[in-house]
Amino acid sequence: MSETSATSVPPIPDQVADLTADWFSQVLSAHVSAVEIIDAHSGTTGRAVVRLTGDSAVPDTLFVKLQPFVPEQRKLIRQVGLGVAEARLYTNLGNQLPVRAPRVWHSAYDPDDGSFVMVLEDLGASGCRFPATSDGDILQVAESTVEELAKLHAAFRGQQLPWLRTPDGMRSKPENPETTARRSMFIKLALDQFGAEMPPAFRRLAELYMERTLDVISLFNQGEHTLIHGDSHIGNLFVDNGRTGFYDWAVVGRGPGMRDVAYFMCNSVPTDVRRANEEALLSLYRRTLESHGATLDAATAREQYRLFSVYSWIAATSTAAMGSTWQPIEIARPAMIRTTEAIDDLDAVGLLEERLGD
Repeated sequence: MSETSATSVPPIPDQVADLTADWFSQVLSAHVSAVEIIDAHSGTTGRAVVRLTGDSAVPDTLFVKLQPFVPEQRKLIRQVGLGVAEARLYTNLGNQLPVRAPRVWHSAYDPDDGSFVMVLEDLGASGCRFPATSDGDILQVAESTVEELAKLHAAFRGQQLPWLRTPDGMRSKPENPETTARRSMFIKLALDQFGAEMPPAFRRLAELYMERTLDVISLFNQGEHTLIHGDSHIGNLFVDNGRTGFYDWAVVGRGPGMRDVAYFMCNSVPTDVRRANEEALLSLYRRTLESHGATLDAATAREQYRLFSVYSWIAATSTAAMGSTWQPIEIARPAMIRTTEAIDDLDAVGLLEERLGD
C-alpha cells in the first residue's frame, strides 16, 4: 500500500508526461489549468521545473523530483532506496523542519515498488543562491551551516523517529551483500586512478578501509544519535538572506550530529580556511547546540570530528572514482583532495587504527 502525504491518493507519476494539470490540481488542492515544463533532466533522480497557470493560490513555478528517466539508474536508486528516503522525510516532517529547507507542496512514495514524487519550492525563483567553495564569503557560509546543523541536531537529539528507515545502501550492515562489496569497490577504483598522485595518507586509508569496511562503518554509528542530513556537502546547500538551507535529503538518517559537521567542513571548506577556522567552527557548533538545550564536550567533539573526516573522505573519494557519473569530475576531484588533506591533518588513519585495535 502506498504511503502518501495526502488523504486522497493521487497517482505517483512515472515520468514527466504524467505531470498534468489535473494531477497538479489534485496535489495542490487548487485548480491548475496549464503546465509548462521549463526544464527536465535525470541523474540520481528525475527533476523537472514547471510553470503553472491556475488559481491565485497556485505558485508560478515548482520543482519536482521523481524517479530517474533512465531504466538502469531507476533500478539502482530503487535498490539503494534514496528517493523513497527523501520523500518519507518530506511526508513526515515536511515544513516542520527547524532549518531552512524547500517548502513541501506534496510528497508521496510507495515503499513496495520504490516509486516516489516530491513537489517542492523552486528555490531559484524564491531568490535563493547556491554557494560554491570558491565564494568570497565561504567562511560566513560555513559559520551559518554549522549553526543550522546544530539547530537540527539539537531538535531531534535522542528521538527514535520510528518512521525513519535508513536505506539499505546507507546501513552499517546492509541486507544486500552487493552493497557491502560496492562500498569497497569504489575505493579500489579511486586507489587505482589516483593513488600514485595522492599523499601517502590516501593509500593508507584506502587499504585499511578495503580490508575492514564494515568495521570502519560500524564506528560511524557510535555516539548519541539525532536526525542528520547525511550528505551535507556544499552542492546540497543554498543560501537565503545569509542563512544556509539544506536540500537533497536523500541520505537522511539517524546518527551522531558531528557526522554532518565533519562531512561539510572537510569536503566543502577550502583547506586553508578550514585549517585557520576549524576550532572556531567546532566551538560555534557546540555553543549553538548548548543554546538549544543540547551539550557536547570539546574532547568528544574533537574525536568525533576526526572520525567523521573519514566518512567525508569515503563519500568524496567514491564520487571521484565514478568520474562524472554522479558529479562533474571538476567538482568531485577537488573535494577528494580537500578530504584527503583533512584526514592527513587530523591523523584520521591513526585514530582508526587505535579504535579498531590495530
